[in-house]
Amino acid sequence: MNEMKDKEDKTTKSIKWLPKPESHDYPAALSYLSLIFADAEASKYVAQLKKAQVVQFKAKDIFRASSLSLLGISNRHIKRDLKKVQMNVALSPLLLVRNSSNGRVIIADGYHRLCAVYSQDEDAIIPCQIV
Repeated sequence: MNEMKDKEDKTTKSIKWLPKPESHDYPAALSYLSLIFADAEASKYVAQLKKAQVVQFKAKDIFRASSLSLLGISNRHIKRDLKKVQMNVALSPLLLVRNSSNGRVIIADGYHRLCAVYSQDEDAIIPCQIV
């Protein structure tokens, strides 16, 4: 039983995260959010995300809250993020928006990172900015 816990701890600890999202994540989030919301509302969310504190959630909880499907590890973006994890390169935190109208969380940026991390450890703690 201790072997299993040691393996879980090692997997979770091997995933490195940047202290805050990368600057290019915000325009990517705006592009995605502009598909869902009017431009002004999408811009408002991105401005709020830029000011939000980084908080943490388990990978499995983010998936449940978003109602999205897990992409397979054959996806090229997920392969790229898995390679970063293996090379000990820090990943950028996710950008999330609470959509109270349908009770779901929108992954404005970081869906592929979430899929990559979940494939390694569904209980991994993922830093996020959420509004």
